[in-house]
Amino acid sequence: MSAISLRLPDSLHNRARILSKQDRISINQFVATAVAEKIAALETEDYLTKRAARASRKKFEEALAQIPDREPDEHDRF
Repeated sequence: MSAISLRLPDSLHNRARILSKQDRISINQFVATAVAEKIAALETEDYLTKRAARASRKKFEEALAQIPDREPDEHDRF
């Protein structure tokens, strides 16, 4: 595990302290979780961008054409 020195504005530090106490976790764990969430969001965006670049409108429409045209089940209706 690595250690880093992090400078935060007082307002962020105070909010992190309050929220970590509410979650009953350390500030270190709170910040590590926040960093992990940000990394996951950025990696997901990157994955979806790359996946969309491989997409084919024709293949999508062909797949949709295979779905039977019928009314939705009762539990799927608004």
